[in-house]
Amino acid sequence: MRILLSNDDGYFSPGLQALAAELSKVAEITVVAPERDRSGASNSLTLDRPLQLRRAANGFHYVNGTPTDCVHLAVTGMLDVMPDMVVSGINHGANMGDDTVYSGTVAAATEGYLLGVPSLAVSLVGRSPTHFVTAAKLAREMVERIQRAPFGEPVLLNMNVPDVPYESLRGLRVTRLGRRHRAESVIRSTNPRGETIYWIGAVGDVADAGDGTDFHAVGEGYVSVTPLQIDLTHTSQIGDVQDWLVR
Repeated sequence: MRILLSNDDGYFSPGLQALAAELSKVAEITVVAPERDRSGASNSLTLDRPLQLRRAANGFHYVNGTPTDCVHLAVTGMLDVMPDMVVSGINHGANMGDDTVYSGTVAAATEGYLLGVPSLAVSLVGRSPTHFVTAAKLAREMVERIQRAPFGEPVLLNMNVPDVPYESLRGLRVTRLGRRHRAESVIRSTNPRGETIYWIGAVGDVADAGDGTDFHAVGEGYVSVTPLQIDLTHTSQIGDVQDWLVR
């Protein structure tokens, strides 16, 4: 089995190293990740300049671009053979609810999915997470499940793992995305030149963390596995918009 690994925290991140070490036990891996932290890059592609692909001393490849750039470059230009899976992570922190829209970790997996490759995004939930081995082991188990019983079509899975020892996990739950309240306001400040600058504010509190959501599962000590799709069409409003246009 051939697996392409990427992330949004950069090729030097401990989560990526833990993931590569674990998945190399069951697959042939290639790592193509951003050269620096690109958290929050979402699904952006770099179109205003050329990209450069380099190889680090540990064998990981890195790109001066976004997580989406990394997977797109690898699948469409670097690799001679299409990977059997794309795995992105292990993200340093959660990617649940609305956060998935902004996540570079999820975006890297999404690009694999859009290119026809089964993909998995892996995140370790916590402010300063440490149990990367736990998340890496879960990722390996998911890869082995897909290898043993593949889906009939490409699948995009978003997995969030509680930051606890593996033995403390209560199991896995298939979930839907929860929702957050609006984010906090930007933080206004002044730089040394006296110019006004702004920092993006913190994420909002959880609004929908009911039973069945990723927030609820992780809060109860379970691993959350959410199948995602990319169809943004608001199908229930198609009729309303049609009526509105003819008024």
